[in-house]
Amino acid sequence: RRAAARDLGEAQRIFQSLGAPRWSRRAVEEAGRLGARRSAGASLTPTEREVAELTGHGLTNRQVAERLFISPKTVEANLSRVYSKLGIGSRAELGRVMAAASHDEVV
Repeated sequence: RRAAARDLGEAQRIFQSLGAPRWSRRAVEEAGRLGARRSAGASLTPTEREVAELTGHGLTNRQVAERLFISPKTVEANLSRVYSKLGIGSRAELGRVMAAASHDEVV
C-alpha cells in the first residue's frame, strides 16, 4: 500500500510537470483512495507555507510576490512544489486544503 501511494505521488508529479492536469488529478484521486493524502503542513518549507497560505486566501501570484518581496516566477515555482507535496492540482483545491488545515491547526 505504501509503495502504491509512493508511486502515485511520483506519477502525479510527473503528470503535473508534463502539463497533464487530468492525469495528475487522477493520480491524486487514486492516492486519496489509499489514504495517502498528506496534511497541509507536511514537509512544506517556510516560504512554501507562506505562499500557500496567501494563495489559499485568494491572493494572485503578483500580490503574493509583492507581499513577500519575491518575484512572481518564484511564487509560481513555490506553488508548483506545494501542489506536488500536497497532492493537489489547483488554487481552488489549495484554498480548501489550507482552510481545512487552519481549522485543524496543521499549518
